[in-house]
Amino acid sequence: MESPTENQPEIKNITSLEKNGKKFTIIGTAHVSKQSAKLVEDTIKEIKPDAVCVELCQSRFDSIQKEQKFEDTDIIQVIKEKKVYLLLSTLILSSFQKKIADKMEIKPGQEMISAITAAKESGAEIVLADRDLQITLKRGWKSMGFFEKIKIISQLIFAAGSDEEISEEEIERLKNTDVLETLLDEIGKSHPRLKNALITERDKYLSNKIKNSKGKNIVAVVGAGHVPGIKKYWDEEIEIEPLEEIPPPGKLLKFFKWGIPGIIICLICAGFFLGGKSTGSEMILVWIGLNALMAGIGALLAFAHPLTIATAALAAPFTSLNPMVAAGWVSGLAEAFLRKPKVKDISDLSTDITSLKGFWKNNLTRILLVVVFTNIGSSIGTFAAFPFLLKIMGQ
Repeated sequence: MESPTENQPEIKNITSLEKNGKKFTIIGTAHVSKQSAKLVEDTIKEIKPDAVCVELCQSRFDSIQKEQKFEDTDIIQVIKEKKVYLLLSTLILSSFQKKIADKMEIKPGQEMISAITAAKESGAEIVLADRDLQITLKRGWKSMGFFEKIKIISQLIFAAGSDEEISEEEIERLKNTDVLETLLDEIGKSHPRLKNALITERDKYLSNKIKNSKGKNIVAVVGAGHVPGIKKYWDEEIEIEPLEEIPPPGKLLKFFKWGIPGIIICLICAGFFLGGKSTGSEMILVWIGLNALMAGIGALLAFAHPLTIATAALAAPFTSLNPMVAAGWVSGLAEAFLRKPKVKDISDLSTDITSLKGFWKNNLTRILLVVVFTNIGSSIGTFAAFPFLLKIMGQ
């Protein structure tokens, strides 16, 4: 078996590798670059490979082929299936790509579209080499703690709303491996577990899928940031089944989910037992007041309908004691009923997600924000209640 060597060409963001007598041409691209799209098309036409691997999963491939946006999104089903954070993360990530692509006057993912078209024209087999996007997001999301999730969602929302200018020359410079490695290192410093799911695991996955593709002459089209990782794991035997598993909730999460409601109930019961009816009643009022207030503020910050805010406030004290239901789900369903997304909201979604104002203006994304902010508010109310309840017990 042969490994990449210094004698193999590595020019124009093209890396040539070999494995088991098969030749591989890895094209590292910038996902919103005209030059990258042209390079992909020209390379495939010139090489005429047996197979073309693309950095796409089935859902993203279908989206490109059918040019589907979010017209088929059932927001009620998203809330019921607890996929709000996943959808919001997907929209935010899409907003980054679209903002840059609009400035470059190129369709997002054009290099993948060019690869698919050129592969079909040359008769090459199309190999979907990337891991399913939902699995990647779920693995990344489950790897983070509660406060880390809040931090990164906040960072992404405000970054998505930034109007900072970027030139095509800057986009092209992102195809330089060293620059991208530096950027990924920065991500790793603040969110190392997220980097593992979004980058490292996918490097392994892509490397495995590419080198096991059928044919003797294969072209792979991937983001330039994945090329170093693909080379790193090229000679390793990677099992992709473990990379496709969704990890179960951690012990700490289980404790927060079941333990905190249990502690709260025990505290209030202890208040009745040790301090009598007045102490227990006061503890209940404090618990209801703090949860209702913070959940209501959360919904208010998302610009929810007044009735949704009231629903959030009424639901939070009870849902905080029920591990199976979250206040945000209740308020999100209320907002979806009161301000059901219209055709215009869906058609404007791709534009609205490119600005901070748009996230709050669009009825669809506002429902997602209502869920997130209500849950955050309810969680703050729950933690804030502890010292007050203990103080009342000690009186």
